[in-house]
Amino acid sequence: MTWSIVARDPQTGNFGIAVATRFFAVGSLLPHIRGGQCAVATQAFISPLWGMEAADRLAAGEAPEAVIADLTARDRGQSQRQIHMIDARGRIGAHTGAACIDWCGQVQAEGVSVAGNMLANGQVIADTLACYLDHPDLPFAERLLGAMEAGEAAGGDKRGKQSAALRIHRSEDYPWIDIRADDHPDPLAELRRLYDVAHERYLIVADAMPTRANFSGVTDRTEIDRAIAAEEARRKALVQK
Repeated sequence: MTWSIVARDPQTGNFGIAVATRFFAVGSLLPHIRGGQCAVATQAFISPLWGMEAADRLAAGEAPEAVIADLTARDRGQSQRQIHMIDARGRIGAHTGAACIDWCGQVQAEGVSVAGNMLANGQVIADTLACYLDHPDLPFAERLLGAMEAGEAAGGDKRGKQSAALRIHRSEDYPWIDIRADDHPDPLAELRRLYDVAHERYLIVADAMPTRANFSGVTDRTEIDRAIAAEEARRKALVQK
């Protein structure tokens, strides 16, 4: 029902997942990330339990292939499930069950995995991966979004469009950004719009939030307010052109 990209940003170590599908609210179930540790996407005949358990186990140091072997051995529905993941060491694991609906499969390169099922064709994940690899200089979020847009242009979900999501974690278990288009005629375009809106205030505040390394975060609002004012002025100038 879905295709997704799971990646670790080589510049920052941040983990991200982007996904699109003809299914409602995919962002509520598919992405599972542990800050600084791993990212997991669980899809097809989805089991959120797979995603939660795999993320916890990868964060504890288990190898992706060992986690997948255990999950598939325990689950009678494994033939209908798909999962792919990457850990802090860059190790990638993937499983596409034999009963997943065509087109289905997975491709990968260093630091990135793309997997999907119920797709128009295999070019969807091939183009998603190629676009990601072709744009290493883009900001991580834009790189993920652009990759998904390339997959959509190749045919995407063969049933059509409905929802999409983008989640990125920095060092923390809470996301740096987590945006979703749960029911939209063009969900990837809506993610682009939401990502732009996030720059107005949200991402400025997100950069000031407490972290494990800085439990208090930024407590002086002066720089935050200055950055917000500068962004508002920039946006106003763009509108006036």
